[in-house]
Amino acid sequence: MLSMEERVVYEKRLLNLDAACTLSDLQDCTINQDVFEVLELLPDESFELLFADPPYNLTKTFNRKKFSRQSVEDYELWLDSWISKLPRLMKADASVYICGDWRSSGAIQKILSRYFSVRNRITWEREKGRGAKNNWKNSSEDIWFATVSNNYTFNLDAVKTRRQVIAPYKDSNGKPKDWVDGEQGKIRITHPSNLWTDLTVPFWSMPENTDHPTQKPEKLLAKIIMASSNSGDFVLDPFLGSGTTSVVAKKLGRHYVGIEEDEEYCCIAEKRLALADKDSSIQGFVDGIFWERNSFARQSKKKR
Repeated sequence: MLSMEERVVYEKRLLNLDAACTLSDLQDCTINQDVFEVLELLPDESFELLFADPPYNLTKTFNRKKFSRQSVEDYELWLDSWISKLPRLMKADASVYICGDWRSSGAIQKILSRYFSVRNRITWEREKGRGAKNNWKNSSEDIWFATVSNNYTFNLDAVKTRRQVIAPYKDSNGKPKDWVDGEQGKIRITHPSNLWTDLTVPFWSMPENTDHPTQKPEKLLAKIIMASSNSGDFVLDPFLGSGTTSVVAKKLGRHYVGIEEDEEYCCIAEKRLALADKDSSIQGFVDGIFWERNSFARQSKKKR
């Protein structure tokens, strides 16, 4: 993924904090440090949106670092050790999204509700992976949505879903009923739900794919960033990984601050950010529209 020459270039772009800093010091930066060192140094009330994809309560290796499964009680203590530091950093109208799987989801809700107002739980279909031999295949993950207060950003129109109409019913006057017939075919525009089945986990042939073991789709971040922030807002990711949050924030005109302990992942993030200058496309998000999985490609073929 990274050549030696690229590593030298991107290492120079990484930030390392040794004292409290201002937001302008951090704007559009990747911080290569342990999250527990950094959170104390970030400025108060600076971020409109936080997205966190922390290690789930599983034994898993992330490049050179291993996270070991803990008891539920110990995992809750670990979550509290960094979630408790977030309220100081968030603006009064900010939103927080935290990812988890079925094992960690309950603990995340419990700890998150101590410091924020929990609004919803998004469940998204993670269709990638092998089937289990003696259990149901694990094909979904959760994202908990919370806010600092009752006054928060939610751009409904930006994340309405465009779905293909299978049964194009018409009213008594012969006009389309709750759907439109346009250049992309027969489309129904609906309010977004908390069940997301239109995401594709990055695989080898997709430009956004990296070697990170838990990389989230850019389309997933695009939905969250479009819904819960505005152009020019600051987005914080304390577990940046290979940089998806920062990359999508950049593509959508937001500022970003990412924290990641692993230097290689930081360099991969910086490479992806550089590539975003040349290609700002997001798979499944075209012309301001979130399309069902693979549906835009089918509609494009029909137009030819």
